[in-house]
Amino acid sequence: MEKANILHSIFVLFGLLLPFVSCQKQQSKNQDTDKKPNIILIYMDDMGYGDLECYGHPLIKTPHINNLAENGIKFTSFYAPAAVCTPSRAGLLTGRYPVRNTPFNFGPESTSGLSPSEVTIAEVLKEAGYKTAAIGKWHLGHLPQFLPTAQGFDSYYGLPYSNDMILPWCPWLSPEDKLMLYQDTIPVKEIGKNQEKITLDYSEQAISFIKENKDNPFFLYLAHSMPHLPISAAKEFQGKSAAGLYGDVIEMVDWTIGEMLSTLKEIHIEENTLIIFTSDNGPWHNLPERMLQDGIQSWHTGSTGMLRGAKATTYEGGLRVPSIMYWPTVIPPGQVNHDIVSVLDIFPTLVNISSASLPENIKIDGMDILPVIEGKEPSPRTSFVYCKEKTVQAIRKKKWKLRNTAGEGLELYNLHLDPGEMYNRVEEFPELVNELLSEMHAFVKETNADIYERKTIN
Repeated sequence: MEKANILHSIFVLFGLLLPFVSCQKQQSKNQDTDKKPNIILIYMDDMGYGDLECYGHPLIKTPHINNLAENGIKFTSFYAPAAVCTPSRAGLLTGRYPVRNTPFNFGPESTSGLSPSEVTIAEVLKEAGYKTAAIGKWHLGHLPQFLPTAQGFDSYYGLPYSNDMILPWCPWLSPEDKLMLYQDTIPVKEIGKNQEKITLDYSEQAISFIKENKDNPFFLYLAHSMPHLPISAAKEFQGKSAAGLYGDVIEMVDWTIGEMLSTLKEIHIEENTLIIFTSDNGPWHNLPERMLQDGIQSWHTGSTGMLRGAKATTYEGGLRVPSIMYWPTVIPPGQVNHDIVSVLDIFPTLVNISSASLPENIKIDGMDILPVIEGKEPSPRTSFVYCKEKTVQAIRKKKWKLRNTAGEGLELYNLHLDPGEMYNRVEEFPELVNELLSEMHAFVKETNADIYERKTIN
């Protein structure tokens, strides 16, 4: 009887404590939910739409990137801001079409860069309490006043421009122009042609930054130098892929992402971390003669899958890129999204999820896609403008794309039926052509861009 009374007392006490414990758990859960998410933005260099296993490559194996796609959202109509490096990165960091600010590529001979008057996502997030780091390729000006530490990043580690910007690949440079790796604003090590370890080096730096800032909200911009040519892989990855050296490079990148995911799990921050994976433009086909020197072969380039064109063109292969977003507590798994979305949209989306504020009195071309990645709404974007340097060459509106160039003339494609841009429909839809031309001219007027003058057709 006494034993039964003791058990009864224990049950009563447990019943009294249970609501308190439940309340404490709920409070802890709410605190975790309210904590600002960490953000990891992985920007590949010249990775093609068809370079990943989860985008249809038949030989390259990318299990860790596949995992992100299977447990997050994969986009099939995701557009880089430009078809070459510098303007694409300017569009990413400012949320603005690069024709507005940085339409041309920079190199070691450049004396300019992304204007300090531009507001970068790093500056906005830093103001919102984030620790910020840029690791990898910058390519927005190599002088101190243009480097990442002057554009909102607390630290920088990487190359100030592309990994080919030395002799013999850039014959206009001199032997004095060295390819140097920077720590903040200081060149600390010559990289030159010995680039086998650079991808792993970036990954180690990224993981160190994550561990150091596990208790703070952080923004990590990891901009890999590859698979931009010249490609090279660490010895432990050479010959591992069935797709040659290029495949080795992609599979090495995939391995580093696996290491990063393991780190996030180990330090218990994976649930509150948004990972964005995408590319600055398509792969470099039809290489100039200078790139065919010194062992670089034209077949060491990536795949655009079914898409026409490649880097430096305004066909789909130049700007439509792979894109995957992963955030376990927010993004429902297994989504494949076919809406029009752009790298430009990353800026306002990160502003939203970080509870920051958009810069005032600046035209932001990006659109908030948080409801899209949450699986709640379609993309707010119904159109996208394709520019080559200062010239507007094409526009996509819903399923239709019009190109207007001096070389190819007018081309109209239904991208839903013909993503490979094989069948020109200009003659069938003259009213639609004129409508899209009119919209291109309106954009030209607003941005002070250029256009090949062909206003209407009969």
